[in-house]
Amino acid sequence: MTDDSAIAERIKKVGEVCIQGNDCGAAAASMQVAESSGGASVESNYNKSCATCHNVGVAGAPKMGDVAAWEPRIAQGMEVLYNHGINGMPPAMPAKGMCFSCSEDDIKALVDYMVSASQ
Repeated sequence: MTDDSAIAERIKKVGEVCIQGNDCGAAAASMQVAESSGGASVESNYNKSCATCHNVGVAGAPKMGDVAAWEPRIAQGMEVLYNHGINGMPPAMPAKGMCFSCSEDDIKALVDYMVSASQ
């Protein structure tokens, strides 16, 4: 017999989407302000925006720490990886990896973070 609470934990939502301009509650708004003001760490931004795909390989995303998957990408050069992070890469990689509060420098730091963990 399976434990229903364990199943519920595995399939629970990992987050919610709030579109800029909508009132999504004061807590979400204060969090967005803190992050966009440069207070979020690279790890925090990764967990917020990148981990959903890069922890499990959604839609072919190279998994964090998977040296073999990252090797051919790293061989293209960091500028190419930065460009893919900032502008996206069809069909699945969205621009800025859905971290819309991230600056281009934040995205470059995220790429550096993933690359360093995958070499």
